[in-house]
Amino acid sequence: MTRVAYIDPIGGLAGDMLLAALLDAGAPREALDDAIDALGLDGVALDVSRPVRSGMRATHVDVRTPQARGRTGEQMREIVAGSRLTPAVRTRSLDALGRLISAEAGVHGVEPVDVVLHELGDDDTLVDICGAFALLDALAIDRVVCAPIPLGRGIGAVDHGTMPLPAPATMGLLAGIPVVGVETRGELVTPTGAAIVVTAADGWGEIPAMVLRRVGTGVGTRTHADRPNVVRVTIGDASEQRGTGQAVVLLQANLDDLVPELVPDVLEACSAAGAIDAWTVPIQMKKARPGVMLSVLGRPSDERTLAETLLRHSSSLGVRVQRLERYELDRAFREVDIDGHAVRVKIGLLDGSVVNVAPEHDDCAAVAASTGRPVKQIWAEALAAATANQERDDAHAR
Repeated sequence: MTRVAYIDPIGGLAGDMLLAALLDAGAPREALDDAIDALGLDGVALDVSRPVRSGMRATHVDVRTPQARGRTGEQMREIVAGSRLTPAVRTRSLDALGRLISAEAGVHGVEPVDVVLHELGDDDTLVDICGAFALLDALAIDRVVCAPIPLGRGIGAVDHGTMPLPAPATMGLLAGIPVVGVETRGELVTPTGAAIVVTAADGWGEIPAMVLRRVGTGVGTRTHADRPNVVRVTIGDASEQRGTGQAVVLLQANLDDLVPELVPDVLEACSAAGAIDAWTVPIQMKKARPGVMLSVLGRPSDERTLAETLLRHSSSLGVRVQRLERYELDRAFREVDIDGHAVRVKIGLLDGSVVNVAPEHDDCAAVAASTGRPVKQIWAEALAAATANQERDDAHAR
């Protein structure tokens, strides 16, 4: 059996609302307290209450912290990396924090190492992120599925002045994620909430088939005219009849009339449309004509988009589809500094243990071009730095 958590952000999504929903679904308060203690945060106080909203009993979490705002992204990373969180919780938390920092860097046009998190640079953010993954771990959740994210609109005030809502960082974090526009005014989804759910979710869409076990409702402080301000987490057991692979679709087309120079353009278009992978295989077609088979791997939710992309950008008159499963490692991203340049490193996790570490080739190539050094040297140094960082994090955890 696989324990599944389905997150339904009915009234939006914020870190404290998700903590409340997980606690309401049966996660032990001690797991949240232990995560705060493992982070070494002093003066953090949690108020957990059970208000009634819209006629429903729910859980509300108020995280009160003494820390002033304005830590840098790197300072926040150091706190988590040097914490006594379990390796699995620490790795997922660093992944979410890294996504948040990268989104803020993109908004402000700076390098991730130079990001100052302002409103998000306090203990509250650390409690929300690390606490959420600690509670998911305490509930023994194997898979997280999330409903499409509701987005309102409006104008908000921050340290930089006024900004459109949803916040630019939130929009950056939700790139490639199913969202739905609603009439509710204001900020429904915070950057922290988006970073958590984008990192945690293994799938998106409707509630999966399961034997329902628990339901938790977390409530915020605001009141909306058109919807309850709640996040609901449904937990259940899904029967594994065909293994524990992730659902994927394989789209293919055989071509003998596509100009060879255009083949890379088709593959790039499919990648831009959300393909997990895209490749070609040389084949022999009817009348002994040499041809090529285009193959595109994607998520079921992207099937139609990928099929239309293949038809639009290639010379094919049709696309065949196979629905498959594939086993996947959990993934996280870290950054290392090589000659003053940031290089992303992909971490592959199996049951919380690191089994693969791979620097991003494009980043290595960019650093090599800037420094005049061989790509292979940059790649090797990035791998060594990432491995050393992981070993140091593991040592802290012990």
